[in-house]
Amino acid sequence: MHQTIGEILKDMDLISDHEIEESLAIQKRKGGTIGEILVKLGYVTDVDVLFALAAQTGMEVVDLDDIDIEPEVISLVPNNFAETYEVIPVAHEDNTVVVAMADPLNPTMLDELRFMLSCEVRGAVSNKEAVQRALEKYYAQSLADINLLEQAGFTDDDMALLDEAGASGDIEDLERMADATPVVKLLNLILLQAIKDKAADIHLEPFENDFKVRYRIDGVLYEMMPPPAHLATALVSRVKVMASLDISERRLPQDGRIELTLGGRPVDLRVATLPTVFGESCVMRILDRSVINLDLETLGLRAPDKKLIRQLIEKPNGIVLVTGPTGSGKTTTLYSCLSEINTIDVKIITTEDPVEYNIDGLIQVAVNPDVNLTYASCLRSILRQDPDVVFVGEIRDLETASMAVEAALTGHLVLSTLHTNDAPSVATRLVDLGVEKFLLGACLEGIIAQRLVRKVCENCKTPYEPSDDELFELNLKRADVQGQTFYYGEGCKRCNSSGYKGRVAIFEMVSGSDRFKQAIIDGLTTSELGKIARAEGMKTLRESGIYAVFEGMTTIEEVVKETLVN
Repeated sequence: MHQTIGEILKDMDLISDHEIEESLAIQKRKGGTIGEILVKLGYVTDVDVLFALAAQTGMEVVDLDDIDIEPEVISLVPNNFAETYEVIPVAHEDNTVVVAMADPLNPTMLDELRFMLSCEVRGAVSNKEAVQRALEKYYAQSLADINLLEQAGFTDDDMALLDEAGASGDIEDLERMADATPVVKLLNLILLQAIKDKAADIHLEPFENDFKVRYRIDGVLYEMMPPPAHLATALVSRVKVMASLDISERRLPQDGRIELTLGGRPVDLRVATLPTVFGESCVMRILDRSVINLDLETLGLRAPDKKLIRQLIEKPNGIVLVTGPTGSGKTTTLYSCLSEINTIDVKIITTEDPVEYNIDGLIQVAVNPDVNLTYASCLRSILRQDPDVVFVGEIRDLETASMAVEAALTGHLVLSTLHTNDAPSVATRLVDLGVEKFLLGACLEGIIAQRLVRKVCENCKTPYEPSDDELFELNLKRADVQGQTFYYGEGCKRCNSSGYKGRVAIFEMVSGSDRFKQAIIDGLTTSELGKIARAEGMKTLRESGIYAVFEGMTTIEEVVKETLVN
């Protein structure tokens, strides 16, 4: 019979029944593993847990800090695989690679590694901290240094066959090329590297004489070491096969979706191909659901902003709009709001294009223009489903805007997004679409504008004294920043020498006060609406950015780039 970690540690006379019950109660409230909880409580050590895991799984224990691993053994597991799966190869015997695992209890990981590496894989027990130290010691590389082609194991014969198949354009040759083992492995490596670096998009771009692979990380594109140009057709064909697209159609754009499990994590890829003069360009948008934390507490909101958002989403009816450019985190903010109010006594229905994250408790509908299921027609049907809260992915036209207003006026709370440069211009934009001023003034409860700025890398964060020119860009004087410490990132391997790692949102919020609503009804301009909002306490995006600089989260350069002077 399979023993639990708690039972094994008890058999080792390290803990009591009472201590097991205490740790189980904490696990039920906060999550986490029993081993981690017992270590935090001080009842056992990391080493005790390792030996218990070894006893449970039948694996040996490896002390990564106490051994030196040969380069030829390290080379058996590519950088991407090691970092994504959090494993370190420690030995190679008779076509079997022994890997020390940060998570020895993940049953699918070894199977995935066997498929990826095309050999037998045996696990050994280690802990997360030791594996991370070993990854930095043996695998630290920048994006530009990683030769994916070499790691995928391409031979000269493979290259010749792929070149010949790509030139023919025959459907059977394309299918054979897409299923070739080196091509499959190369695409897996590209995906793993992107997920490891928390990339938002992967770009496969054919040009006249070369083929670029680029990742968008924290809003900035980084180029990988480019594969040979004639691999473009093979790689794009492989993506199309996985996304169930027509592999023979290379003249028209196509859209599709791939659902994967990589490193034990569920990952969705939204695929879009586009015919260009030199072949098909392909962009894959990555939705890694395991790293998305849909919680208002993690958005980086200042206390007054957090309080205002909670007041807005607790209203019984009205419209709350989030605005900003594509990729500014609007959907994440709204999903976090929905998660906050997602209780058993509240019925929430969403209509999206497409549904980005599946959340328990929400009824989610994907619009489908091909069968005339638009935002407006979907919204009309949703209102007959007796919802309390309705989320509309985006207001794009008068019909959708009118339906949203009608929903708000008939006792529903409506959350949606819009594309404008700042919060006050939302009202003007809706009026321009054709919404009646008096209706909009009656139901608009709040507006949130946001941008994403890159965070200074915590690993290479360094204080410095900004120049007068830099302060001038933020309209600040030396006297305004007395006692403030400014930071920048020197650049390290962890942040690909960029000085930045991750992003944080900055916000501009308007509460739908009586004065602001009356100003909309009176037809005041965007500039005049902005003055009223600021008089009532609105902090502009630029001001929110300055607060983020003062808190050491980002840099002057980022705030200047992402915001305008109001």
